[in-house]
Amino acid sequence: MLSRLDLRGFTGPVADRLPRPEPAAAGPLEAVRRIVAEVRDRGDDALRELTERFDGTRPDRLTVPQAEIAEAEARTPADVREALAAAVENVAAYHRHQLLDDVVHERDGLAVRERHLPLHRAGCYVPGGRAAYPSTLIMTAVPARVAGVAEIAVCVPPGPNSRVADVTLAAAAAAGVTEVHPVGGAQAIAALAYGTESILPVDVIAGPGNAYVALAQREVAGVVGVPAAFAGPSEVVVVADADADAAFAAADVILQAEHGPDGLAWLVTWDPDTAAAVEAEVERLAACADRRSEIEATLRRSGHSVLCSGAEQALEVVNQIAPEHLELMVADPEALLPLVRNAGAVFCGPWAPASLGDYAAGPNHVLPTDGTARFAGALSVRDFLKSMHIVTADTAGLRRLAPHVIALAEAEGLTAHADSVRLRLASLDDDPRPSAAAPAP
Repeated sequence: MLSRLDLRGFTGPVADRLPRPEPAAAGPLEAVRRIVAEVRDRGDDALRELTERFDGTRPDRLTVPQAEIAEAEARTPADVREALAAAVENVAAYHRHQLLDDVVHERDGLAVRERHLPLHRAGCYVPGGRAAYPSTLIMTAVPARVAGVAEIAVCVPPGPNSRVADVTLAAAAAAGVTEVHPVGGAQAIAALAYGTESILPVDVIAGPGNAYVALAQREVAGVVGVPAAFAGPSEVVVVADADADAAFAAADVILQAEHGPDGLAWLVTWDPDTAAAVEAEVERLAACADRRSEIEATLRRSGHSVLCSGAEQALEVVNQIAPEHLELMVADPEALLPLVRNAGAVFCGPWAPASLGDYAAGPNHVLPTDGTARFAGALSVRDFLKSMHIVTADTAGLRRLAPHVIALAEAEGLTAHADSVRLRLASLDDDPRPSAAAPAP
């Protein structure tokens, strides 16, 4: 079920031997652009038609009433409500550490302050369809709330009868979401970006989805803020050595595969016996899994077992893939951490499966996929903040910087910039009053 790739003895760049991801076809991108244009031009009517086309249901209301959210929360089992509350608290506690203090820099008559302001309105995309994902609602909405965002709008694909799953609505209540809209897919991203009669436009859109959702986020980037990471289909790479428990490793190879057919699931090892044992366990566990069809579809498309010459080559493979989730199921994971350059999140040792991070450990599970871990990281509070610089100067500060401003402005041919400083210098030369101090920040 896992396709074996043997790199032992290979000394060239591992990129030359690794399966390359299939490039995004023109068809999905063209379809996404048509959907975005429809929603931008026709608003709610387009949302209803597209929801009926893709989700098989036509919602009368495009906003879930608050009373319905409260009823769903009441119907949710007590142990699930308790788990949601614990997850909200853990995620909030971790993300509070990401809040940024204002910065003040003072030097010779110049004061520069940097303020970090929350965005006013955030859009959170929560996948649906094959499963309910209250955990993703928490992972997107809670950091926004910690940042101080005033309004949080959630879009989630509706199930039968145009309803959103009770557990997702219960998560919305626990996370302090402002509104929930039963709309999914690329059409939801377009609605959040451009607004419709029922959904006001937002300042930033966060949350993972299928390839269509991720492509739609790229299409609207610039109209609204979109985190740099491509949050698409889920990925995991498990690095295992001879000490790894084969059943643990196999379970973790398939845990992200159950999300659906477009993900990535790799085992990387330098021990042949481990490779064989984990491959056998993957087949056994997949055969009896509840979501067998999704797991097998993922493994057929992008399930690989890579046998390497040693730990260094194994980590070269990891860095080339730049996976969303990386598990180091080895005797000394701390020894390998310095070799990890590209990964969304790293889970160390046998007792830290990626599922801890997916639900309740605290760090965010909205992570970079499709190789974007080369330059991007997890969703964070900073994705819901913007920085603002505030500059004040006294006359001494102006005189100190004036020659440099004039020289650079003239070098660029921007004489009006230079003149704005010259005028002030001239006024100071004509003014006998002493210099005033720069205002205190």
